[in-house]
Amino acid sequence: MMKGSTPTCLLAAWSIHEAELRRYLQHRLDQPEDAEDLLHDAFLKVLRQGRRFCGVQNPRAWLFQVTRNTLTDRLRAHRAHLSLPDDLPAPASTTPAPVDELNQCLPRVLAELSEADRFALTLCDIEGQSQRVLADRLGISLPGAKSRVQRARARLQQRLVDACQVRFDEEGRVCCFTPREPEPISSEVRREAS
Repeated sequence: MMKGSTPTCLLAAWSIHEAELRRYLQHRLDQPEDAEDLLHDAFLKVLRQGRRFCGVQNPRAWLFQVTRNTLTDRLRAHRAHLSLPDDLPAPASTTPAPVDELNQCLPRVLAELSEADRFALTLCDIEGQSQRVLADRLGISLPGAKSRVQRARARLQQRLVDACQVRFDEEGRVCCFTPREPEPISSEVRREAS
């Protein structure tokens, strides 16, 4: 087989299970052409696996999982959304909850974390990228990326509690905190920036 061509194991598994996957999608969708589109999308995802597909223990189960995920993604993207009326009254209280005001502390506390923690939190929680993107950027496994994000979140939370003197009510909700002023820029730092 030439480099870059589709592995025979992948084509054989797809050929065996394609009709079954098509019936699965047709059963769950209203229009047959939608099933064909999704089957095509699923096949493209399978193709991205290349030679790695040959190591899959149960190709049928794996193909069904990819197909189910493709269907789920499509259904989520096409969910019906309800429009809000133009004359919807404003909420009675416009005072934000104390937890929403913690953003006053966030920039400084985030800057105090390690570069690795800052990168993980910025990429996944602030920029909204997936933990898979973090794993790919760092060259680590997805479980490793998930652990890294969880540990970074725990350290951020602890720093917020310590640095901003966060206090909780009886139900465990943030009730109050002391905002931190940003550190003044020293004259030495200002000279370096000039």
